Amino acid sequence: MNTQFIIDYLSALRSNNNREWYHAHKDDYKKANAAFEELLQALILEIGKFDESILHNNPKDLTFKIVRDTRFSHDKSPYNPAFRAHIASRGKLPVPVGYYLMIKPDNQSFLGGGLFADRFRDATAMIRDYIVQNVEEWERIIQEPEFKQYFTVRGTALKKVPAGYDKEHPQAEYLKFKSWYLEYLLKDTELNHAETFSKKAAELFRIMKPFNDYLNKALAEFQMPAR
Repeated sequence: MNTQFIIDYLSALRSNNNREWYHAHKDDYKKANAAFEELLQALILEIGKFDESILHNNPKDLTFKIVRDTRFSHDKSPYNPAFRAHIASRGKLPVPVGYYLMIKPDNQSFLGGGLFADRFRDATAMIRDYIVQNVEEWERIIQEPEFKQYFTVRGTALKKVPAGYDKEHPQAEYLKFKSWYLEYLLKDTELNHAETFSKKAAELFRIMKPFNDYLNKALAEFQMPAR
């Protein structure tokens, strides 16, 4: 698979973010997208060595559209020059949480995990309550030396601990959060060799897995809102 072609195509799309260019280079898009799906398949097989729950996924079902919804955005450019995918037991749905990959030129690619969406109030409440009840397990996961070497818990946060939660709770800082996620930034050069990259990415996802498992236990009863 040609991972360099993915970066080259996305760089060109960013410089020519208009419908005319996109449609004139549709074959290049198809070639880059096929390379991305091939990379996802390799990743699925690597992740499957420690998390069999994701092995049934078809790569094309895990990807997000490159076309942007510009209705409520100041940025009216029609395309998002990035390839994105979420690999989880229920595919690309945000819950259960899984393994996120975004490829974007100029060293803006990253590996992610956890809950990125903060619009699901039920999910936020479930995770807060679970942290309150399972303090030691949370602390053990985020203080694990290998975890700390690569990750810091990030997320959209309130200024104060929300009503109904103890301001003096040992995890009060994390109770302010509305989303809890991890990011590992990637340089373009790390994508040069697909096989090396998929092995490294899977290893980072392995280190991330206890964090994802914790959130998924918290979200066991969560139901995705009906559209």
